[in-house]
Amino acid sequence: MAQQARAVATRQQIVLGAAENFERSGYEGASLGAIVESSGITKGALYFHFRSKDELAQVVIEEQHRISIAAVEAIASLDIPALEQIVMLSHEMARQMIDEPIVRAGIRLTLELSATDGPTGPYLDWIAACEKLTEQAITQGDILDTIDAAMLARFVISAYNGVQLVSNVLTHRQDLEQRLDEMWTLLLPAVVPADRHGEIPRIRRSRWTPAAD
Repeated sequence: MAQQARAVATRQQIVLGAAENFERSGYEGASLGAIVESSGITKGALYFHFRSKDELAQVVIEEQHRISIAAVEAIASLDIPALEQIVMLSHEMARQMIDEPIVRAGIRLTLELSATDGPTGPYLDWIAACEKLTEQAITQGDILDTIDAAMLARFVISAYNGVQLVSNVLTHRQDLEQRLDEMWTLLLPAVVPADRHGEIPRIRRSRWTPAAD
């Protein structure tokens, strides 16, 4: 059991080291040598757990996606309207991008690799989750019933990615929270029924705080 625990710890150490390098240098710029050095392990230990840089990159993306989907599930368990959940999730993703090295690395890898023949799963999963919440919000009367849920979901995910990319370029995401507030300030009046516009300021302020480990 102790040996198994050490193996798990070593694997996670390698993933964290890889995430740091992928975030800093991107997929092409990161090297296995640099990952070995920053992980504080031997090259033999790395190859025991991972066969290539490509496999490491895929694991970082999967771990980032797991962290993000865990937030979706945690927020879904709350007894709050679906539209507020969507706003909460956008701000939680922003927090993860700022605070979680694996999330930052996974996002960068997904964006870089998607420009060629990279993973589409994360995008499709996010769109599907947002579409489901949008359908619920329409049923709950918080989004206009004339709006196509799939169309709005694609737009929200695309808008979020654009906002975070520009924020990253201009301020290293230091203003991401503010820019997301601006995004919702513009978007909510267009999708919320007129008789519920008084709720928009409260909806826009929706936030979720993860439970402490």
